[in-house]
Order: sequence, then C-alpha cells, then structure tokens
Amino acid sequence: MAWDFSTEPDFQEKLDWVKQFCEEKVEPLDHVFPHAVRVPIPAVKTYVRELQQEVKDQGLWAIFLDEELGGPGFGQLKLGLLNEVIGRYAGAPHMFGASAPDTGNMEMLAAYGTEEQKERWLKPLLNQDMFSAYSMTEPQGGSDPSLFKTHAVQYGDEWVINGEKWFTSAGRVADILFVMCTNGMFVVPRNTPGVEIMPEPRNHNHIVYTDVRVPLDHLLGPPNGAKTLAQRRLGGGRIHHAMRTIAQCNLAFDMMCERALSRESHGKIISEHQMVQEKIAESYAMIKMLRLFVLETAWKIDNTSTMEARTEIAAVKFTMAKVLREVSFNALHVLGSLGTTDLTPIQAMYAAAPTMGIADGVDEVHIATVARRVLRDYRPHEGNFPTEFLPYKREEAKKKLQPVLEARPDLAAAAEAYQEYIKRRG
Repeated sequence: MAWDFSTEPDFQEKLDWVKQFCEEKVEPLDHVFPHAVRVPIPAVKTYVRELQQEVKDQGLWAIFLDEELGGPGFGQLKLGLLNEVIGRYAGAPHMFGASAPDTGNMEMLAAYGTEEQKERWLKPLLNQDMFSAYSMTEPQGGSDPSLFKTHAVQYGDEWVINGEKWFTSAGRVADILFVMCTNGMFVVPRNTPGVEIMPEPRNHNHIVYTDVRVPLDHLLGPPNGAKTLAQRRLGGGRIHHAMRTIAQCNLAFDMMCERALSRESHGKIISEHQMVQEKIAESYAMIKMLRLFVLETAWKIDNTSTMEARTEIAAVKFTMAKVLREVSFNALHVLGSLGTTDLTPIQAMYAAAPTMGIADGVDEVHIATVARRVLRDYRPHEGNFPTEFLPYKREEAKKKLQPVLEARPDLAAAAEAYQEYIKRRG
C-alpha cells in the first residue's frame, strides 16, 4: 500500500515553467491589456499568439482534454496541480487554451461531435479563432432541467428554437451558443436571426430565442441527449472550478500573511494579535483540506470516471464556495479598509464567492445530492437504539468472546473478577 504526495520530477519541471511563465509574461499582460485574447489590436493579437506558441511548445495547450480528444492527456490530478498555478492569474486560462466556458463546450464537441462538427467548431475553438457560451439555465427554472421550457421543433431541414435563457456567461461576446433544449443540445451562431441578448446582466446574459432557425446538423449528440451532454460538461467543469478556486484562496492567503507582518496596531505587529493569528490558522487549514479533497476527487476520476466520482464532485463543488468565502473574508478583514476597495483582488474574490455557490447548480442542490448518495450505503437500525448503543455492544462482545473464555478458564475468571470490580466502583 502506497500513499505518495510527491510530484514526478518531470512534471514538477512543467509546473515550475508554468509558474515562471505566468509571473513574468501573463500577469504583466493582464494589467496592461486586460482580456488581451479578445483585444482586436493586431499587435496585441500577434503577441498573444507568440505567448500561446510557447505554451504549445511545452505541450501544455488545451490541458483539460484527454489524449484521444486532442489534448495532452494529463488526467485530472495533474490538471489540478496545473490549475493551482494558472487559476491565480485572470488571463492564464486563455493563454493555455483552457478558459471557461469554452473548455466544457469543447469537451462536448470532442466527445459527441461529428467529424464535420469538429472541423467546423472544435478546431476554431481550440485555436481561439472563435469563442463560445453555454446557454442552459432559465429564468423560471434555474438549472433544473425538469423545469426547462426552451424547445426545438423540426421543420423540414431546419430546427426552430423558442425559449428563454438566463445567465449565459459571456453570451454577448460569443461566436456560437450551446443551447440546451428540452429535446437536445444545439449549436446556435450568436448572429442567427431571433437571438436577442437583453441589455442586462452585462456579463451573464439573458437571451431570448424567438423562432431561431438552424440546420439539422446543428444538433450536437443524439436527439433528447441534452441531459447526458450536460452532465458530461458540468461534472468536469465543477472540479475545474474547484481547482482554480484553490489558486484564488492561496492568493488571498498570501496577501493576508504579508499584510499581517507589515501593519502595526496597538503597539505591535498585527500578526501578534490572537484574532489575526486565528484567521491565518483557520484559513491555512481550510485551504489544505480543500486542496486534498480536490486532488483526491481528481485522482478518483482518473482511476474510475466522472460518473463514479459524482458524490465527491458534488461535495467539492459546495465546499469550494464556502472556503473561498471564508478565506477571502478573513483576508479582507486583515487588510482593513484597503480590503474593501477595488485596489486589490480581495473584494472581487469575496464578491465572487456567492456566485461560485450558484454557478453550475446551487450548492443546496449539491448538498442534498451528497446526502442522498451517502445515505445509500447505510441502513436504519432495529429497535429504539443505534448499533453503537453500549449495552448492545457489551452483550455482543460477550457472545463473541465466549468461546475464548470457555477454552481459557484463567481468562474467564479474570473477566468475572473484572466485572465485579466494575460493579463495586459503580
């Protein structure tokens, strides 16, 4: 039996390269040209392509895809270690061809798309010649597919889609929309007539589909296969969010510790105050526990499947939002008034925590799912008392030990004497 928490030397070299690359090239670009990948300026686009080529030369492009789907095939555990670095920098996922929501959409295309669909959409998405959005949740039903109303009807050689979607992240700037209908998953170009993007929200868009017509070959996967595709997409997406959340928590923690050693209050450095020490210690433990949980879940996916790890994925999903909320809150307090401004990443992290508890299914649903799945392995006890009721355990112990006592009179005498001693003591 082996428990090994070390990283292979060859892969550690990759991690070291990624860390240096992000610090020296990605982070400066983030601050000078935010969202550089989408900046239309030719000089910026050329520089971005040069950086992305460096990533490709390292064999780190599209790191989330299995080898048979066109990626490096690292598996979820190694992907988790990479995301602990990449998730710290806003622009890094784009630089590694691994940014949401494109990642999940590419996984669906790679797994379920026809060769023609892969050529038309997957290759351009992989090359970042186009971008996508995932249009799933609805105003009246949230993320519960049983309440969805958006539907596609076949008329001749076209599908006609009608419905309303809510919280389609990056829908406004996407080239194609992956629209989940009650009877299938459809790829819809954003500029298709009938696609109306509401003015608000600005980033997570409200989209109305009115008589939207797409060719028959825009159906992805089998008819009525939307739920299957969605589970494939969201299962991976949830643990990838958790991996990147660890990076954000580490960033908040680093800022908190640095600040604790730099500020004075009531005549001493604030790191000497017990309340600050408590926040640091609790944050440290929470991050460590989340990290081990995420990596164990990734390991299980690698050794079984996303379906087999459903309980762990759901548990990781609601845990990550809680840890991000607590750690960013602690960091905000240690930074004081500065933490409440937009001059550090802390305020954005704290504001993002509730969103993380809602995106990809609300935490309450995942909590209920985990409870139901865990309880499958248990049975109700008989009678009024649980199986660990001590009088029951003692009686059972006597029965199990009786053959030994009968074979060993000296031990039986010792047991009887010991019981008498216990009675006398009360």
